[in-house]
Amino acid sequence: MIEEQEPGKTIMISAMPRVAIAVDDFDAVLSTFGDTFGMPVLDLSVNSVDNLGARLGMCVPEGGSNIELMSPAIAEAPLSKSLQKFLDRRGQGLFALMLEAAVPDDEAEILLKKGMNVLPVMAGATGRDIHPVSTHGVLIRIYPINSFKGTTAESDNDLGLSGIFRVMIAVRDIEAAKEVYGTKLGLEVECAETDVERGVEKVVCRPPSGGRVELIAPVDTDNAFAANVEDYLGAKGEGLYALVLQSADLESTRSALIERGVGVTGDSILELPLTDTFGARIFVESP
Repeated sequence: MIEEQEPGKTIMISAMPRVAIAVDDFDAVLSTFGDTFGMPVLDLSVNSVDNLGARLGMCVPEGGSNIELMSPAIAEAPLSKSLQKFLDRRGQGLFALMLEAAVPDDEAEILLKKGMNVLPVMAGATGRDIHPVSTHGVLIRIYPINSFKGTTAESDNDLGLSGIFRVMIAVRDIEAAKEVYGTKLGLEVECAETDVERGVEKVVCRPPSGGRVELIAPVDTDNAFAANVEDYLGAKGEGLYALVLQSADLESTRSALIERGVGVTGDSILELPLTDTFGARIFVESP
């Protein structure tokens, strides 16, 4: 059930175009996502190193949101510093959630008035950052509409993996998180409900395009999934927990990944090992 927005409320967020993964070894992550996972991947480093001081790649499969791959390159560049600080503090893994708005600065001013910690424009950037202290541990970057205009890529090793169908955010207080992502960010949100099968309370947030955002809070830690979320919260605090991709033929995808040396676990939902995903927890499910 979708919860009604406040009367007269203007929703400026137009999309969730991508989620970024921060890594130490850019060449390795490009090879893994492109060759092993069979995703179409674009290497954007020719321009990104000079413009932003970091190496960037973009996974551009069909459906959902893209996966951005990021690695420090020029130590003194602001983005490179941000990435290195994250890597030093938390290790490789999910780094930032990207949203789009027609005019990011206008959106930033509205969010500032709502009490969110919006940061000044980073040198070389076209968007605005919201500090994780305001978003339950998630660095959110708001870019202009169509912030990525790269061409599509092809893969000779395509396993049928989609883009990001949803991104999970682990939180302690589901209602407080719902307030941030619904009322403050203006995303369409469903009513909170208990997911007995996974042992969590959840709220699904729907950007107008791209993947969904799923807020999850553990309530039954005797459940294996909820226990893992609780362990994550204990070790790292609130923040980006996992990406969920889709495959139209789950069994074929599982077999192909295993043949390529990936230690896939799970039956109805596959989980890729963190050692193969550069610390980014990734699940694969049927549509």
